[in-house]
Amino acid sequence: MSRGGAPSKPPELRPFGLVLHHDGSWTHDGQPIEHRRLREAFDHGVRYLPGEGTDREGVFVVTLGRFRGQIEVEEAAFFVRSFDPQTGSIALSDGAIEPLDVESLRTSPRDAALLCRVKRDLAAAGLLARFSRGAQAELLAAVEDAGEGPVVRVAGVRHHLPEL
Repeated sequence: MSRGGAPSKPPELRPFGLVLHHDGSWTHDGQPIEHRRLREAFDHGVRYLPGEGTDREGVFVVTLGRFRGQIEVEEAAFFVRSFDPQTGSIALSDGAIEPLDVESLRTSPRDAALLCRVKRDLAAAGLLARFSRGAQAELLAAVEDAGEGPVVRVAGVRHHLPEL
């Protein structure tokens, strides 16, 4: 609260040197963050704030308790940790579980890792999520050759894969 009784605004968001790299690693001012629990806390604390930031298009932040700081994201702010072909759900690095949007699958131009769109409630086009090696292997294990091209069986339903 400010002195006049009105709630005080949080400080303006701006980058402070924390970078989430395409491979899921974190650095601060160019130095790798090696503490496992801190990296996990950062992964779990990534949030997207639509309509904030200098361009008002939205920013990614990491939250830890009361701390909230803007981060730079190299490719994807979220990572798919696992894929369950029985339910069609993916588990994300922030702890969320969502249905896989098969039509949004594509490969990363960096290294051909799988990417998909998630969190359409925050951004109409969705936000990028990158598959971990394990989750990508789980998804590829559910791919079948159907003669008319590869399909993936998700929750018992066959979906044609987009050209990857």
